[in-house]
Formats: sequence, structure tokens, C-alpha cells
Amino acid sequence: MDSETAKNLSYEEKREAKKREHLANEKAQKQRKILQVLVSCIVAAGIVAALGFWAASQGPKGPDYSKAFPIMGRDHIPVSSPRPAYNSNPPSSGPHYGDPAREGFYETPLPDQQLVHNLEHGDIWIAFHPRVSTDVKTYLRSLAGGKTIVTVRKENEFDMSLVAWGRVDGFNLQNGVIPEGRISDFIKRYIDRGPEKVPSQAM
Repeated sequence: MDSETAKNLSYEEKREAKKREHLANEKAQKQRKILQVLVSCIVAAGIVAALGFWAASQGPKGPDYSKAFPIMGRDHIPVSSPRPAYNSNPPSSGPHYGDPAREGFYETPLPDQQLVHNLEHGDIWIAFHPRVSTDVKTYLRSLAGGKTIVTVRKENEFDMSLVAWGRVDGFNLQNGVIPEGRISDFIKRYIDRGPEKVPSQAM
């Protein structure tokens, strides 16, 4: 083999080697991209699972003891109007005053007609009978505010009633024990579920 042929073969070999190197680099880059996509998918799936777990842990944990009542409408009535014949005790929908109450704790009664407007805004209304203990009132005071309004109400059938738009859960306290989980679950289930989405009016 003469020197010119050897030189040509050497050139061809180098070109083929470079071509193989280029193809190997392209393959490695594709593999890295695939690996990056797989890692991203695994991380995203982990985040979604973690968020789902967190959401589940934040949601209600116990059964729903509340009762649904037919919606009686949303008409506004003058403050001087007689009290409507509501279909639940406390009322959970129906004709009401034009101005809601500010969220908070009240040991002075507020008109049902005013509080129905709060329910329309998605607030939770906790109505307690005057006979409950001071400890119970102290606990309820801690729940007031942030779209939750707590009021004394002598017309209550039970020691405590939890009210949302179209829902009521009423119960008596057994030996003064407060069912904190039941109250918390009701709030989580039904807060901000009224027909009007209105931010908290609490001070």
C-alpha cells in the first residue's frame, strides 16, 4: 500500500471516528434529557401526592351530622318587617335584612333576619343557648372572626347550633364536653359555601 492510500485511509478513519463520537454525544444528550424529564415527572408526582395528603389532612375527619333544609330564597326585607316563618331553627336561608352583622362573638342577641344575610355571604353562624357554661363561651369566643359569627340565642332548641347556608347541626353538650372535632368539621365543610362570595367583615 502506497503512502497516499494510507493517508486517505487515515483520514477516513478519523472522519468515521468523529462521526461515531458525534453520534455518541447526541445519544448521551438524549438520554440526559429523558432522565431529566423522568426526574421532573417523579418530583411533580411527589409534590401532587404531598399536596393531596396535606389537603386530606386539613379537611373534615368525622361524619357530617348536619341536616339540609330547602332554600327559602334570598329576598331583602325592611328592618321593620315581622320575622319570617323560617323552615329551620336557627334559620339557614330565607328573607333577611339588607345588612349583615360583623363577624365576632356576641353575648347580646342579634336578629335572625340579620344573621341569615351572613349565611348568604358564606359565613358560619354558631348560636349557643344562654344556659351553656362560661368555659363553653370562652371556647366559642376563640372561634369567632374570619367568616365565623358566634351569638347567644335563647330560641335555640339545643345547647349549640352550627349553621351555614341551607345546613344546620344542633346538639346538646354531654357533661359540658365540647365536641371540638364536630364543630371544626362543620366549619371546614361549609364555610364560604353561601351563594355570595364576600370577604370576611371581621375587625
